[in-house]
Amino acid sequence: MNLLLAVPFLVPLLGAALALPMRRAPRTQRAVSALTLATVVAAAAALVRRTADGDVITSQAGGWPAPLGITIAVDPLSALLLLVSSVVLLVVLLYAIGQDVAGLSRAMPMVFHPVYLVLTAGVCLSFIAGDLFNLFVGFEIMLTASYALITQAPTRARVRASMIYTMVSLTSSILFLTGIALVYALTGTVNLADIAVKLGEAPPPLRMVLALLFLVVFGIKAAIVPMHFWLPDSYPVAITRISAIFAALLTKVAVYAIIRTQTLLFSRDDVSDVLLWMAIATMVIGILGALVQDDINRIMSFALVSHIGFMLFGLGVGTVAGLAGAIVYLVHHIVVQASLFLVNGLIRQFVGHTSLRAIRGLMAVTPVLALLFFLPAMSLAGLPPMSGFVAKAALFTAGADAGGWLLYTGIAAGVATSLLTLMAIFRIWVRGFWGEPLEDMIEARDQLRSQGMSGGRLLMTGSTAAMVAIGLALAAAAGPLTGFAFTAAEDLLGGGAYIESVLTGGES
Repeated sequence: MNLLLAVPFLVPLLGAALALPMRRAPRTQRAVSALTLATVVAAAAALVRRTADGDVITSQAGGWPAPLGITIAVDPLSALLLLVSSVVLLVVLLYAIGQDVAGLSRAMPMVFHPVYLVLTAGVCLSFIAGDLFNLFVGFEIMLTASYALITQAPTRARVRASMIYTMVSLTSSILFLTGIALVYALTGTVNLADIAVKLGEAPPPLRMVLALLFLVVFGIKAAIVPMHFWLPDSYPVAITRISAIFAALLTKVAVYAIIRTQTLLFSRDDVSDVLLWMAIATMVIGILGALVQDDINRIMSFALVSHIGFMLFGLGVGTVAGLAGAIVYLVHHIVVQASLFLVNGLIRQFVGHTSLRAIRGLMAVTPVLALLFFLPAMSLAGLPPMSGFVAKAALFTAGADAGGWLLYTGIAAGVATSLLTLMAIFRIWVRGFWGEPLEDMIEARDQLRSQGMSGGRLLMTGSTAAMVAIGLALAAAAGPLTGFAFTAAEDLLGGGAYIESVLTGGES
């Protein structure tokens, strides 16, 4: 079991080390990357099965007892997110391999594969870290890898976006280190379970300040309003394989960190009103920004910001049902955002850009692409029976059951955001997919037909279709997914099982 816990972090690092010297053997490099991620998926699936009953599995590096050593801890939430994230990482990797095989990418494969695996290690470490410092290390690994990835196929816009992204992330990292230092000065430990115990003896005003500090730290990384300004300028300019992973995972890792710290460390401090106000502002301001954009990627980037608010709302409700709804929405959003950005990548490959000013009639020239866009877009808007509807219904029901004018305001904001999201998608559909196709789009279709569908293009389309199918599977498996989310939420709000498992060095 100790070996299984280490697989999601150590195997990607090992894969990166093996892939780095394989610059002259691209096929072998691709095989190593795909096999590495398949191994991580298998390990994550085993961990989900092991924690399905609410068990918390821990391991102490080097045999040092907690809180002295490095703790790895996997509970139902972290196991679920490990599985979903590793599946998305694998599918996007297959899309990237298809691009390379078809010769459609200007990125450097010899650099992309090892850095991509390092990014995978950072994501996985963030989910399994049992102490604040290694959570910080996980975020820094992601930052370093993502800076290298966002500058793939460099242009002026990408270099500028990477500088904005890096400066904002470094600012957040400095605040994160400050928070760790303050917590250590107060409690004498960085172990999450030990902090949760010792913070109970701290003065309530000081705990409240720390809770708000960590909310700001992770709020910057999660692009919560008003700390969101960097995201719409960074994600749309990156190449598709990068923007899909950034949109799907990087902000969600920060949301996970918010959920973990606010439930485990600061459960005694009521910041629910702050969370609810931030959720409302994020939902409304984000989607209003999407409505005034003319580029599909920028519309989706602002929609990404907006829908982070739904997860904050579930956390702010403060009940098991609300937190379970947030977890379901988190899983749904990871898959849907990856799907939409991959579809946008196919659009860019077909017409050369994603500007709605120069796209019309896509449905007539490529109905498959229209279908691949339509399904996840409807899920994002929350139309039944898609996974987005299931998640939003769970959130709104939990909010209504808890009651209170602020929760009802949040529900109203969520409904309005869903309608405005549908309006933004309708704009894309009317301007980009309906109507008479432009001449250059007809020529692109005819040229593609004359050349035939290459293996690389088939892999790109197939991986995108697989991601869309995963989103449909989430809707079909809404019952088991919701049940697992309730188990995770009960463990999070209880906290006792996690603390006992870490501090006693066993399972609970």
